[in-house]
Amino acid sequence: MDTLLDFLVTEPVATAPLDDVASAWTRHRVAASRFEQPVEVAIAGGFGADRLGFAFLSGYQEALRTLIPDLPDDELVAMCATEEGGGHPAAIRATLTERDGVWVVNGTKSFATMGSFARRLVVIAGVGTSSDGRNMLRACEIEAHAAGVHRTDHPALPFAPEIPHASVVLTDVPARVLPGDGYLDYLKPFRTIEDIHVLAATLGWLLRVARASDWPQAGRQRLLTLVAAVRGLDIDAPSSPGVHIALGGLFEMFGDLLAELESLWQMADPVIRQRWERDRPLLATAGRVRGQRLATAWRAVEPAGTGA
Repeated sequence: MDTLLDFLVTEPVATAPLDDVASAWTRHRVAASRFEQPVEVAIAGGFGADRLGFAFLSGYQEALRTLIPDLPDDELVAMCATEEGGGHPAAIRATLTERDGVWVVNGTKSFATMGSFARRLVVIAGVGTSSDGRNMLRACEIEAHAAGVHRTDHPALPFAPEIPHASVVLTDVPARVLPGDGYLDYLKPFRTIEDIHVLAATLGWLLRVARASDWPQAGRQRLLTLVAAVRGLDIDAPSSPGVHIALGGLFEMFGDLLAELESLWQMADPVIRQRWERDRPLLATAGRVRGQRLATAWRAVEPAGTGA
């Protein structure tokens, strides 16, 4: 196996353009063959991507594999949680029921990233209401091409338009129910796991840009340092307050570094620079929710009124 940090500073930068999701996924799978840990695969996959959207693909796929380690290595997967009312547990109306020994899922998911290309869907659905009136959730896997699955592509977003999103209608679709609680063991931790892996993949992509553009060593060194820091997070404990606090610090450092690197983009290929300006809003899409999780983490470890 390669040493990740050496890989990032010595691996030749692939110059062949990636034309679509299929070609990006193929290159990602090459990176996956060289590293074992999903976060390292995300970083290497980001390094192999020729644009931020395809780096996001690497981070998103490896986040799902951290969440569910037995997912097939060669299949694109999509998380299907968000519905018309949002992604909060109380907003989920999809149902998972057992009929004659077979679990089936019904409902509509309004926004599934990679939904139209995925071969497998991870669906969050309700199995009833608890004694206190809360929606009880489970996670399940379904085959994306199974009877009863209907997917409709959304228009491309203004940023990272190469990454597809879809709505998914499910009608009596056979499902494999995953162990554990759908919210506590899947939906809630995935938000943090996705943040970690997408940041990791983005750093890998930025190192690719830095090397291809011959940015000064100081900038490349700081990027590599952040890679090491992201890789060092305790990803197996995504609900830990300490992980959220450390991740908050990493995002702050990342933002500072982006500001310092701003002037160097003039050294980059014009097409790469234009895509960066177009796609960088992708990095802010989960910022508000991430900030809320950070504040919650600090409240968990400090008595009220003692924070800075």
